[in-house]
Amino acid sequence: MANIYRIFKKEVGGYMNSASAYVFLIVFLALGATLFFTQGGFFLNRQASMGGFFVFVPWLFLFFVPAIAMRIWAEEKKAGTEELLMTMPVRDYEVVMGKYLAALLLLVVALLLTFPLPLTVRHFADPKTPVDWGPVAGGYTASILFGAMVLAIGTWSSSLTRNQIIAFILGCAITFVTIVLGFPAVYEVLPFGQFLASLSPWTRYVSMYSGAISLADVVYYLSAVALFLYLNIRTVESRKWM
Repeated sequence: MANIYRIFKKEVGGYMNSASAYVFLIVFLALGATLFFTQGGFFLNRQASMGGFFVFVPWLFLFFVPAIAMRIWAEEKKAGTEELLMTMPVRDYEVVMGKYLAALLLLVVALLLTFPLPLTVRHFADPKTPVDWGPVAGGYTASILFGAMVLAIGTWSSSLTRNQIIAFILGCAITFVTIVLGFPAVYEVLPFGQFLASLSPWTRYVSMYSGAISLADVVYYLSAVALFLYLNIRTVESRKWM
């Protein structure tokens, strides 16, 4: 745990000293708020609901999270510091977990900074329809879990290549496929469509931000995170012998 914390602290310090982290936060918040107020139907319906924001979160994460993750390993390879990092007295899983948790913290901070949105909803919405905080809590829980999964996919993608653009495209592509498998227009025309749809995070995400959080959905996301972190660790281990 001590080694994980040291790497986590180092990575967090890197984010705090990086202009790209602040650009990510600003653009994510600005775009998320813009989509909510202009495309989410809030001003049209005056509904006390955050659904118009949460429905866009996976699509924001589709691009923003791989953009964070693409540098996690690809930058180490490009700079030639991966070999130095791997010769330090730390285990591979400690390096992977330290880097992942630091990036996850940045993602959680980005989501927490959107909390003025439900307060705005509460202020402007029709007084006869007060905010139901259950779906709001479910939406943030779903967003964190969905983001954690996409981040795990992105970190694994980053470990496969030294090119950040390739890592970004690969992370986006895998995430996009997992999302659209949950759309009826896609899975209904595919062989084993229902089975493939059950692997998609989309339907689980929609259910959770609607306020229906189940243990099975939480286990699904945590299992997906564990799977891609495991693949990340194995990829890092394999490079030691190349």
